[in-house]
Amino acid sequence: MKIDKRDWPVLIISAQFDAPNDEGFRLRELVDNLEEVQDLTVQPSYSYEDGLEIFMSQADLGAVIVDWDLPAEVAGEEMDPEDFVIAVRSRNKHIPIILLTERLAAANIPTKVLEVIDDALWKTSDTIDFLAGRIEVFASKYIEGIYPPFFGELVEYAQEYKYAWHTPGHMGGQGFLHSPAGVAMHKFYGENVFRADLSISVPELGSLLDHTGVVRDAEDNSAHVFGADDTYYVLNGTSNVNQIIWRSQLVEDEIAFVDRNCHKSLNYAMVITNAYPVYMVPRRNKRGTIGPCRLSEFSKDLIQKKISDDPLIPDDKKSQKVKMSALTNSTYDGICYNVVTIKQELEQSVENLHFDEAWYAYARFHPIYENHYGMADKDRTEKYPPIFVSHSTHKLLTAFSQASMLHIRSGSEVSINRDEFNESYMMHGSTSPQYSMIASLDVATKMMDDNGYILLNDNILEAIRLRQKVTRIAREKKGEGSWFFEMWQPRIVDYKGAKTPFEDVPEEYLAENQSVWVFDSKDNWHGFEDMEEDYAMLDPIKLTFMTPGLDEHGNMQDDGIPASIVTDYLINHGIVCEKTDYYSFLLLNSLGTTKAKQCSLLTALLHFKELYDRNARLDEALPELAKSYPETYRGVGLHDHCRAIHQYFKEHSILDKMQAAFQIIPDPVMKPSDAYHAVVRKQVEFVELDDAVDRVPAVMVVPYPPGIPIMMGGEAMNDKARPIFEYLQTRQNFENEFPGYSGDIHGVERDQRDGKSFFRLMCIKKDAV
Repeated sequence: MKIDKRDWPVLIISAQFDAPNDEGFRLRELVDNLEEVQDLTVQPSYSYEDGLEIFMSQADLGAVIVDWDLPAEVAGEEMDPEDFVIAVRSRNKHIPIILLTERLAAANIPTKVLEVIDDALWKTSDTIDFLAGRIEVFASKYIEGIYPPFFGELVEYAQEYKYAWHTPGHMGGQGFLHSPAGVAMHKFYGENVFRADLSISVPELGSLLDHTGVVRDAEDNSAHVFGADDTYYVLNGTSNVNQIIWRSQLVEDEIAFVDRNCHKSLNYAMVITNAYPVYMVPRRNKRGTIGPCRLSEFSKDLIQKKISDDPLIPDDKKSQKVKMSALTNSTYDGICYNVVTIKQELEQSVENLHFDEAWYAYARFHPIYENHYGMADKDRTEKYPPIFVSHSTHKLLTAFSQASMLHIRSGSEVSINRDEFNESYMMHGSTSPQYSMIASLDVATKMMDDNGYILLNDNILEAIRLRQKVTRIAREKKGEGSWFFEMWQPRIVDYKGAKTPFEDVPEEYLAENQSVWVFDSKDNWHGFEDMEEDYAMLDPIKLTFMTPGLDEHGNMQDDGIPASIVTDYLINHGIVCEKTDYYSFLLLNSLGTTKAKQCSLLTALLHFKELYDRNARLDEALPELAKSYPETYRGVGLHDHCRAIHQYFKEHSILDKMQAAFQIIPDPVMKPSDAYHAVVRKQVEFVELDDAVDRVPAVMVVPYPPGIPIMMGGEAMNDKARPIFEYLQTRQNFENEFPGYSGDIHGVERDQRDGKSFFRLMCIKKDAV
């Protein structure tokens, strides 16, 4: 592989670069040799403090050269060289650290430094050629090792400049150069993207469908890193991972135990497999936040009762064991289950356990998540079932969009046969995989293997700093008799035996102690009643901001700020939130979040507050909304606008209606698969909401917020489901009262008539039910 070593600078920390003495002269000779002879780039630093800052901000360094004698040569150097070396090694296990020192000083180097460095070179005893060559050997070996198996082979192949006579048709990018539009794309992405876009006709890169060659090497490495027995790379998203898992284990008329708070891909998996679903029901707090299912939901007796009570499951099948369970972990709001406890319950009545951890691929790499992820190591009892885990490696790690991983851990008595499982994989996989996506999964694995803890710890600390800053601002504003946004998080922490406000606890303590984030029934800051002990925790990097309008018990106050107004304002200022509820919004503090992004967020929130406090007109605060609906919002102030929507929510009890709607599992009339078959057979029709009572929707109905099914296809909109009807009706009426706030509701179409919007549901024709 041809690697441009100049792209990986060598960091040299010394105070002698400009010194008018022999040591300075030799150091300058060394720099010249490294750059002109060894073809390296040198990044100079004059102090340990500056050197550490450079090291922490640049991940593209090829080696670190440390002048051990710097403190003796510079009176102002405050950092000890031992501390510098230990700090560098703690953040990068592999980068070469080489000391430059006097011959006599070598005997005084501490043992713990000698244990973590790669070499020590005497400043004056060896020739410059030897010193530079020695550094080049270490740097080159390290740089080559940066490339994981598949990505390294892909880079090497792309560098061979072969003439392609196979797909894809652009032939390494050449096809784009025959058209101005193609040239524009080629210029934007660069040639390497196209040279790395290859075909399965390239044998050197192995086969994704057969899992051979360097693809298999990369997948096996990921399995090792993520704690699985087998790992499969999936290139069309975790939605497809879920389909592969279910199709591999479940067939028609078998029973599945499904989290009602699951991603719609799992609901579609029930359609594809033609299974009978029974549901886990998550609890909710007064703010509408979806909480964890009660531990009792996983008990053998309750599962059996749900099966016995299901009118669709034939009596001769009600005694069969549940074939597959599916639990969302962590939830969209960042609630993570103690998986060890749940496995101990589910393994009594379920043959295969599936944990959908799409938003949670990083959990294994930080101890704060111990025992709260599917591939945890401390739960291998004498008898345990196979475990499947879905990872959207692209969501909060660093793979390309749609690049996901499927992890399997075989059971104590049931092994998942690779050849058998691969039939399901090939059924859902493309014969034209995108090789850059495979490489991104390979690289994401390498990053977490090399320094996953450091990356996660930095991320958690940054999230905690933002949480504390927001809380301090809120405390300051309250002291002034004003208001600010608050965070959904513990308010008081038991720190050194004292009850201490969250914002006053050292950030390192909050990042190191899982107990801070575990839900406790005695300290009910989370709002979930009857919380089991050591059962669920909040992920610190999932940031839920709470807007004014609800008191601590979830009761609606006289004034309030609906969250959708805030997030609309943020979008207009270049800040896009992950999810918006009625009085909260979610942001993700991922590996790509920077201090600058956090500063921009806080600035925008403070500007919103300023506009709200002076009741700025909407044409200033929300100009797009005011421009789009001038008749409704002309001359309206931001504070007045927030109050009007808040009062509407309060008068129409929208949170209570949402709570009631989502606590119901409607009566099933047919399996989700049979409802979909009615769609295929054209046995459906669109029915306006007011006429949908006593009808059977053919597809799932999923309102955002909160983004989980309120009804599944084949469930009846009857008297039992009346709260669901009333909630949808309230949403419809709200959209007509306040144009510009149409919510996203999958399964609902809208008719526009006489200036109003009317919801329509796809229902099964009466004669087909």
